[in-house]
Parts: sequence; C-alpha cells; structure tokens
Amino acid sequence: QVQLVESGGGLVQAGGSLRLSCASSGRTFSTYNMGWFRQAPGKEREFVAAINWSIGSTYYAGSVKGRFTISRDNAKNTVSLQMNSLKPEDTAVYYCAAAPPKVGFSYSLIAGYDYWGQGTQVTVSS
Repeated sequence: QVQLVESGGGLVQAGGSLRLSCASSGRTFSTYNMGWFRQAPGKEREFVAAINWSIGSTYYAGSVKGRFTISRDNAKNTVSLQMNSLKPEDTAVYYCAAAPPKVGFSYSLIAGYDYWGQGTQVTVSS
C-alpha cells in the first residue's frame, strides 16, 4: 500500500511560482512511476507531468511544458512539481499519483495510476 500526501498549494498572482511536493509512505517508492494531475472546477481531471521510476525521464502536458518541472528524490520518497510563470488557467486541485511498472503503461492516462493523494489547491489570480 502506498500513501501519498501533497503539500505546497496556495494562492499566487499570475506570473508567480509555486512548488508542490508529494510525500510517499511506501518503501517501494523508487520503483513507481509518479505523476501529477489537476482538476479545475467543472472540468475533468487532466495530466500535467510524470517521471519515470528508473531513468528519470520526464513527460509534460503541452499546456505546461517549459513552465513546470517534475523531479523526484528517491532517498526522501518525494516527488515535486516546480511551477513557474503561472497563469489563471492553472488554477485547479493538483493530485499526485503513483503507478508500479506495468505493461502498456501510459504516463498520461489516469487509469494507469494505482494510488492517489488527496490533492492540494492551487489558485492563480489575474
């Protein structure tokens, strides 16, 4: 069982930055692919970024590429999302998710992730 706890959300002005963190309680954290998703009011949950468990390859949604950076620290069982140049449209609840390696896994699909955090609110004012 893996438990995920996000932190770092808050209110920021457009153009500002926030850093989200996700702490995992699982001892097998280093073998999990990790992702960040977000859900804005009235919209479906969408993929933001992900990082591979073994070689650290990263993947981003087109809307955040060049502004957001995902990273992980396996020694500390944490994954982070550095968000720069924030826009009002980035306002959403951000969720951390974990997925053990599996055949056919797709980093951007919600269904591929087995464990989810409770979410942290990010609000960007214009």
